[in-house]
Amino acid sequence: MTKKQRREASARRQQQQGRQRRRPPALLQARDERSVSCTTFNILAPIYKRMDSENCRESQNRANWFSRNEKIIDRLLADRSSIICLQEVWLGNDELVNMYEKRLGEANYMMFKLARTNNRGDGLLTAVHRNYFRVLNHRELLFNDFGDRVAQLLHVESAMPFWQNRSSSCVQQQSLIVNTHLVFPHDHSLSIVRLKQVYKILQYIEAYQEEHKLGPMPIILCGDWNGSKRGQVYKFLRSQGFVSSYDTAHQYSDSEEDAHKWVSHRNHRGNICGVDFIWLLNPDKCRKPLKISWNEAVFGIIKYLLLQAASLSETNAFALLKADTPDDHITYSSFCQALCQLGMVHPDRVNSEELEDLWNEADRDRDGVVDYTEFQRCIWSPKCYSQEEEDDTETDVTDESIVTFQANDEAFGFTVKEAVLFPPEVEKGMWPENYSLSDHAPLTVVFSPVRMPCSPRTPRSP
Repeated sequence: MTKKQRREASARRQQQQGRQRRRPPALLQARDERSVSCTTFNILAPIYKRMDSENCRESQNRANWFSRNEKIIDRLLADRSSIICLQEVWLGNDELVNMYEKRLGEANYMMFKLARTNNRGDGLLTAVHRNYFRVLNHRELLFNDFGDRVAQLLHVESAMPFWQNRSSSCVQQQSLIVNTHLVFPHDHSLSIVRLKQVYKILQYIEAYQEEHKLGPMPIILCGDWNGSKRGQVYKFLRSQGFVSSYDTAHQYSDSEEDAHKWVSHRNHRGNICGVDFIWLLNPDKCRKPLKISWNEAVFGIIKYLLLQAASLSETNAFALLKADTPDDHITYSSFCQALCQLGMVHPDRVNSEELEDLWNEADRDRDGVVDYTEFQRCIWSPKCYSQEEEDDTETDVTDESIVTFQANDEAFGFTVKEAVLFPPEVEKGMWPENYSLSDHAPLTVVFSPVRMPCSPRTPRSP
């Protein structure tokens, strides 16, 4: 073989390896019949898609929106995911809805639609392939807050048994699937709204599990989260044990460096960022009590707002919180007053009950005031908690009042086998100008079922 032939053979091998690495999820499923896949995609409703003129929307041109959505469906059917979670579906247009229902229905998908409240025109659509899952229950969650956002909860069971248990009976895995689209952070005051929307979802999941006395099972959260890996929503979900499936598949960490490795959205301001996630929580994860995670996340937002209002000064921030209090401490009254000034206190943001919870968390010695040390440890530098205090928190999780599982108890979870964003450029942190399906990139993740031990279950937040 000549040198030229060897170079050509080497090039063909590299090209073939590239194709294998980019193998579509449907082909990967065909190789492993137990694998399942999930796609999340904000398809950009025609009522929001801007055309050449600021005042012109795609919804005014049927040929444009019809053709684009036909291509979107072609893409979805080619991927053949087990579960499809779509956001910004133009539910106010019967022709578009019928297009999705007809073509996905013919492909053996069962569909669930949920419009945003107050007749916004768009909403969510979740499609479940009957070959892979049976839908045991479907719930709708209306946030009834700023932005009229909603979420869908599906309780599903595998259509085929994965294993046989010790008694030789078939075991079919159950999972909880959520599809949602959080409000866009038009300004910093909406950060707490987005955080509360996630808090409501997790509270609802806990309540649903308790109501139906469900055993341990994986939870998958899909959608457009309108926030990147640097935001409080991301940190909040990570504190609850969830992992980003895409980052897991590509072995990316939570570091600032890895936060820019990929993007999934070019917003109306022209900024590109990664905001579309498929989150996975397996039953072997030991979760921090939900209310503790919520309080920590809210304090993170309070600190951010204080940084803006107090010109990055710790002493100025403390002075702002204690307001006109003559003594060198923060009172509950001055705390509430300061949070009102920061735009935090509102039914859509922090209500009176949650405000009291925050105060009780800050007033650690329960003397009715928050001194400078407590301010530093709880609000300004929460990482200053000692290891002993962190250990105390972990002890609370295993309190005897909590339902626990024996060491030999097992559940079924998922491992992340592959995660792909389309088009390929977004996986390198770039947005191609010739991409026209949406202003978001579809994300598809392939999961494989696996046995795993159960972790102690945390108490439901009151």
